[in-house]
Amino acid sequence: MAGAVTTGENGGGALAQDFVQFAIESGVLRFGQFKTKAGRMSPYFFNAGLFDDGARIARLAEFYAARILASGVEFDMIFGPAYKGIPLGATVAAELARRGRNVPFAYNRKEAKDHGEGGSLVGAPLKGRVLIVDDVMSAGTAVRESIALIRAAGATPHAVAIALDRQEKATENGADVPYSAVQYVRSQLGMEVVAIATLADLLDYLGQRASDELRTHREGVLAYRARYGAG
Repeated sequence: MAGAVTTGENGGGALAQDFVQFAIESGVLRFGQFKTKAGRMSPYFFNAGLFDDGARIARLAEFYAARILASGVEFDMIFGPAYKGIPLGATVAAELARRGRNVPFAYNRKEAKDHGEGGSLVGAPLKGRVLIVDDVMSAGTAVRESIALIRAAGATPHAVAIALDRQEKATENGADVPYSAVQYVRSQLGMEVVAIATLADLLDYLGQRASDELRTHREGVLAYRARYGAG
């Protein structure tokens, strides 16, 4: 897992390819048959919770920071939604500070605390343009909840940074819609979305850099994209 993280524009490039390889080597990106929240059988599964030791999450933060800085997205602070966004927000803020971009960060509790400082928010006060840092975006529900919290605090939800954009149709009321959660956030909510890698990057990796064994999964991923791909 050693090696420097390259920089790149928002989407694609060496950064995305290196990230896909890192996710596979870490056991975070797996291939097989997995049931998604939408009830689909996916040929791949991405679980950022498996970046579960110091070295892995530190390198993950490097990828986030490199993509965020290369994207040029403007923000004044970071918000990490509970639960996976909490360690992501903290480690990305630390990595950005190491790179000379020191910003405050905050996160929320699932249940409000009724003692001590109280409330559902922890960390720096929410203000200015807020960058939400999370792992993936499926239905967009978590992002909408974060947006509501940020606006209620008087701040502006400005952009979202995620690890992987699955580029597949979202579902509403149990039915597929012709756009992805990322496309919805961009077009309907007017927020930027910065992704370290996308499904297209994963397919590029499987076609060019993957081992012969991993390449056998490319047809299944292509078929999944043909059926559920958005845009």
